[in-house]
Amino acid sequence: MSPSTRYLTTTALIVALGGFLMGFDASVISGVIRFVQAEFALDPLQLGWMVSSLSLTATIGMLVAGPLSDRLGRRPVLRIAAVLFAVSAIASAVAPGYVALVVARMLGGFGVGAALIVAPMYIAEMAPAASRGRFVSFNQLNIVIGISAAFFSNYLILTLGETGGAWSEALRLGEWQWRWMLGVETLPAVAYLLALSLVPESPRWLAMRGQDEEAIEVLGRVAGAGASAVLGEVKESLAAEAKLGRASWSVLLHDSLRLVMVIAIVVGILQQITGINAVFFYAPMIFEKSGIGTNAAFMQAALVGFVNLVFTVVAMAVIDRIGRRPLLVLGLTGIAGCMLLLAWGFGAGDAASPRLILFAILGFVASFAVSLGPVMWVLFSELFPNRVRGVAISFVGLVNSATAFLVTLIFPWQLQALGSATTFLIYGVFALAGLAFVMWVVPETKGRSLEELEKVLLRR
Repeated sequence: MSPSTRYLTTTALIVALGGFLMGFDASVISGVIRFVQAEFALDPLQLGWMVSSLSLTATIGMLVAGPLSDRLGRRPVLRIAAVLFAVSAIASAVAPGYVALVVARMLGGFGVGAALIVAPMYIAEMAPAASRGRFVSFNQLNIVIGISAAFFSNYLILTLGETGGAWSEALRLGEWQWRWMLGVETLPAVAYLLALSLVPESPRWLAMRGQDEEAIEVLGRVAGAGASAVLGEVKESLAAEAKLGRASWSVLLHDSLRLVMVIAIVVGILQQITGINAVFFYAPMIFEKSGIGTNAAFMQAALVGFVNLVFTVVAMAVIDRIGRRPLLVLGLTGIAGCMLLLAWGFGAGDAASPRLILFAILGFVASFAVSLGPVMWVLFSELFPNRVRGVAISFVGLVNSATAFLVTLIFPWQLQALGSATTFLIYGVFALAGLAFVMWVVPETKGRSLEELEKVLLRR
């Protein structure tokens, strides 16, 4: 590994720790649900609101994070996100009641929104075209590591709380299990805040602000002798975009952006409307509905996290060789098939096997992890021109997060009112519609510089 690759890898991994916190913060709630529901006597909609409230404020965070990162820089916004994660974790752990818990979770949502938008944007602006997909996927990799860590952490706290050991009694793990599940996030949040001091500002943001000397210094660490040429390409693109004026929300309505906006919005909705957060946030509940016990449900949820991690690594290994579009086609085919299998499995009633349900859930997660999970954020970082990237990614991220909010809010109600079979059937139909869209509309973006993609995808 060359010094420049080593430096870029280290930088990308540090920045992508925001993804770890996002994944942990979002999925840790899956282990908390049954305890909080019993303690606070929650109905299905209250339960859905507690789980989805983080996605609601993440939507607002995405709306603000892009423009704020254009004004302050990518790194300062990531530091703000780290602080929000830490404060939210502490406040959630000590929440005296339902309302306080929801407010604490909503605070963390702002950090989730900022991390989801700014981390992949920063990495895309640092990485060369030939390896950009792999490096941007570091963020998705850390998200799934965070999801897996949350599942395993929940299972570990649950089992340790039942051991009755002296130190377990001293920490009151058996009594405060859900508080410990939420509170442990403080440690990685503080570590992230400290580690961000080791990374530079984005060279493209520096070029946008006219700080060419600083930009060339950063580019020299990742592009070596080609730093001047890369900066020249960026400056040329920025000069061309300057003729259109300062980026604002209204510029997203420009005819030249119509194709990329349609692609980004549809993919952003598709990632969530196929049910991924319903599975991640309610995994133990889903498994318990198949007839297994609480501990077994938590253990199978941890297996979901492991499969998600393995197939995300697979996606990272092949995304710059196979391309974005083939992975989407492969993944959506698997997602549709597994959701239809889940619908049949739950519809069979007593004939449904817990093993069949587990197989379908794991197949769904694997299909998502190799496609919509990492590919969506790579596409978002590639589709938009430099001048509007912050605003555009904020908007499509907002759409993605709003969809996630609605899916997780109504999922408990869907299970009660429509039943498990119908709920998963709906997700499967959406996946089939998304597969058709990808095959007919979405282009391939691998191996092209951000400036080259701008020339190809935008109509002048």
